Amino acid sequence: MDFAPVDYESGAPVAGSLDVRWIHGTPKGHPHTDPPIQVHRYDEHTHILRQSKATSFEAPFLYLFFGNDRALLLDTGATAEHDLFPLRRTIDEVVRGWLAANPREGYRLVVAHTHGHGDHVAGDAQFGECADATVVPATVVPATVEAITAFFGFTDWPTEVVTFDLGGRVLELTGIPGHDERSIAVYDRWTGFLVTGDSVGPFRLYVRDMPAFVDSLTRLVEFASTRPVTHILGCHIEMSRRPRHDYQAGCLYQPHEAPLPMTVAQLTAARDAAVSVAAKPGVHVFDDFVIFNDLGNPKRPSYYGYWMWSRIRNRLARL
Repeated sequence: MDFAPVDYESGAPVAGSLDVRWIHGTPKGHPHTDPPIQVHRYDEHTHILRQSKATSFEAPFLYLFFGNDRALLLDTGATAEHDLFPLRRTIDEVVRGWLAANPREGYRLVVAHTHGHGDHVAGDAQFGECADATVVPATVVPATVEAITAFFGFTDWPTEVVTFDLGGRVLELTGIPGHDERSIAVYDRWTGFLVTGDSVGPFRLYVRDMPAFVDSLTRLVEFASTRPVTHILGCHIEMSRRPRHDYQAGCLYQPHEAPLPMTVAQLTAARDAAVSVAAKPGVHVFDDFVIFNDLGNPKRPSYYGYWMWSRIRNRLARL
């Protein structure tokens, strides 16, 4: 079948729409009204999905990029059960619609991950051999350093920048360990998106390896300075619109969330903040994020005290 290829180079980065109110949970005592998955079309070749807090308080964001030969789904959410979290069925519907507008044969889906934590890989099994996998075959890249480097062709992990061609739509990937040793950042030339997983965004930055984290953010700042980055996009929202206020962990209703996208200036601020607290284990609150330094060390200052303080603070602020 002949098809007209999409031109993913002319005019890039394109201006899509982030005019969206994300599903953000339901007040306590009220029935859940959010759909299990919200799908937002940034442009006809790019979709951002959010998991409902009714299925997981993590409410992660997922990213779907279409190229001429294949699509890439970044992350599979926090819930495995397709009855509660019908991710494969949702992706199939979006892919089916894209193929109807852009018909071609032999199309495939690649499923990869921003990192390997459970709230980003739980839905992987839905992309195996299952009854509702009816549109295109899927290849799942396991969230291990070995699988990531082999599939994407890294030879100098994590500092190397590699390209991954979806068919005229070229992505650039680099390793950004610190939050998780398997973390990657993905830059999409078509939209100008720089997807940073759980490493940078309007949320709590849980740092398990601070030297690696500082190095990763330093490289990301340098990377962003040489490319037309339109939005820094993480995988959660945990901060409120009020500076220095985050919603407590496990929160199921976040009516006044901070915006999802960040700027390159905020990325630089996160790098500078990490440098400033690198030798100071504990919790450090900034306007747009909170840094948890040395999370994995039980001898460090109590994080429980921070949770209690933030809960009282948010109640007083009526967040």
